[in-house]
Amino acid sequence: MPNATSASTQNGRRLVQGNAACAHAAVAAGCRFFAGYPITPSSEIAERLSGELPKAGGVFVQMEDEIASMGAVLGASLGGVKAMTATSGPGFSLKQEHIGYAGMAEIPCVVVNVMRGGPSTGLPTRPSQADVMQARWGTHGDHPIIVLTPASVQEIYEQTVRAFNLAEACRVPVVVLYDEVVGHLLETVTLPAPGTVALTARKAPPPNEAGFVPFADTPDGVPPMARFGDGNRIHTTGLVHGEDGFPTQAPEVIDRVMRRVLNKLDHHVESIESYETHAVDDAELVVVAYGITARAARRAVRLARDRGIKAGLFRPVTLWPFPERPLRDLAAHAKAILVPEMNAGQLCLEVERLCAAYGSVERLNRIDGEPIAPAAILQRLEQMG
Repeated sequence: MPNATSASTQNGRRLVQGNAACAHAAVAAGCRFFAGYPITPSSEIAERLSGELPKAGGVFVQMEDEIASMGAVLGASLGGVKAMTATSGPGFSLKQEHIGYAGMAEIPCVVVNVMRGGPSTGLPTRPSQADVMQARWGTHGDHPIIVLTPASVQEIYEQTVRAFNLAEACRVPVVVLYDEVVGHLLETVTLPAPGTVALTARKAPPPNEAGFVPFADTPDGVPPMARFGDGNRIHTTGLVHGEDGFPTQAPEVIDRVMRRVLNKLDHHVESIESYETHAVDDAELVVVAYGITARAARRAVRLARDRGIKAGLFRPVTLWPFPERPLRDLAAHAKAILVPEMNAGQLCLEVERLCAAYGSVERLNRIDGEPIAPAAILQRLEQMG
């Protein structure tokens, strides 16, 4: 395999592997702590960060397992450091309890999941898109989470940076979710010059603030986050707690605090929601796809247009919370929707929920460890047209 990152060209453009772009973006976004455990097909992220983080004054730790990795990330974030981990399906499963803890205790962090075939050990070196629902509902209980799905190496860089900014702004875990194909692509990208990336810092109270309430409601639903050691009294727990951070069984307090935690992303929808459309203005058939499948779908839509089929593409970049309104608006003017996925049918459930009232929703699924080709999507569009 070629080097994950080549030398810079005269244009400042570089040939970069997807996983390497993720590592570069993390450092640029201010990440200074990584804890993880090697797992195919995400291991290049850890390998790259093991060299780059110390250069930036950060810390890289290879932990004994994925559970410990996630716990270390949460501890580093509570200490005031931007922190992340990277994994794939089996490791993602093991991290879920701590992801739930991050949601309950409102600890910002970034989790990268480079999807491979499953379940269990599955297909370690083959692509899949079967962690879509786990990314949203993997941990127990209702919880807030943001999931971003890049479809190119350039976008891996951009969405990794955005993941850190959203995590810090909203005090939530953010998952960067992409498939093995995108993670191992080598593409020419433009990386911003050091120090030029726009960064978001978490809100912080003044040190030793009198009467500090660590989980108080605020206009945007996100309370300031005190750093351990700054003198503010903090009680951190995974138990349901009141605004003071201490566990409670009072129904009225539980309802008030949990509704704030679950609804706070609504205050930030403009910065969270992201999607791309292609040829949808007059589309009668709309393809909804993400990751590498969206790239195949874009090609299929162009070929369909050449054959007189009015097809278009809707690609969610923010997978969760799902961009409901834009898709509904498209579905209201389309005859049918096609959802191609490298799984047995996951995102199609959300699309059916949102769009079935407007027309038919059809599935195109592949579960054999191979990507869905443009020709397969085109063939189905021809059948639907």
